[in-house]
Amino acid sequence: MSTFQYYRPQRFEELWQLMVEYNNAFSLLAGGTDLLVRLRKGRTNSRALIDIKGLQELHGGIQEINGGLRVGALALMGDLVDDARMQQHFPALVEAMKWVGSTQIRNRATLTGNICNASPAADTAPALLVYGARVNILGSLGERTLSLEDFFLAPGRSALNPHEIVQSIDLSYPETPNGSSFLRLTRRRGFDLATVSVACLLIPEAGRIRFGLGAVAPTPLLVIDGSGVLTQTESAQVAKESALAKLAERATPISDVRASKEYRQAMLFALMSKAQHIASERLNQSRS
Repeated sequence: MSTFQYYRPQRFEELWQLMVEYNNAFSLLAGGTDLLVRLRKGRTNSRALIDIKGLQELHGGIQEINGGLRVGALALMGDLVDDARMQQHFPALVEAMKWVGSTQIRNRATLTGNICNASPAADTAPALLVYGARVNILGSLGERTLSLEDFFLAPGRSALNPHEIVQSIDLSYPETPNGSSFLRLTRRRGFDLATVSVACLLIPEAGRIRFGLGAVAPTPLLVIDGSGVLTQTESAQVAKESALAKLAERATPISDVRASKEYRQAMLFALMSKAQHIASERLNQSRS
């Protein structure tokens, strides 16, 4: 492990000064579940480790906002999984977080940390995408908000500027009845990155279905069908499969140590089909 300086600022002014001083040669520590692994393996060139847990403004936890929930930067996944509001309104996200490591890991890991890594295989990203998550960003020059879809730029690269952090994530409560689901294919649960992951949000009143796709493109991918074919029970199976195939074709998987691109493409279609079926069943159960 390389040597580094450790800081725990108590005010944002201290944080901005440190970020300027170390000029991108720093790492921010929130949960640290990914960062500590990289540090031990020497996969970071950071000269400073900046612990943001001393910033009380980031300890907002899970707050009710107008028409939804705001998840603070330091909110732990374990707390989010156990939150009744998350379970009721964002079940696919709860399912996705349950895939993250073990209970011990989830009691350290943060939702914001998972997206700030900007990994194409980030477990929570597909579900956050289908729910239309918004990212609240704070920096030395002010605040701004981005849709999560605009937040991911490339593998390992987000839209954060050098002197910015994610302050919170906003999720709006669904306005109409819906069904959702999350599925993940991996070699070893809790130990390996996703080979393919899919989140589905079915909104029949709008004739719309949203899929969040992970590990099949340079960034987590959102694909939407608004034709109504995939939301209407009377639609022909051939038409449904054709519409689903067109959505799956938006993905651009690669071959790596976990799977070939051909395998990923085939499994993506299978998972999307299954996720849609589960979401539809859940919607019917909620109505009965």
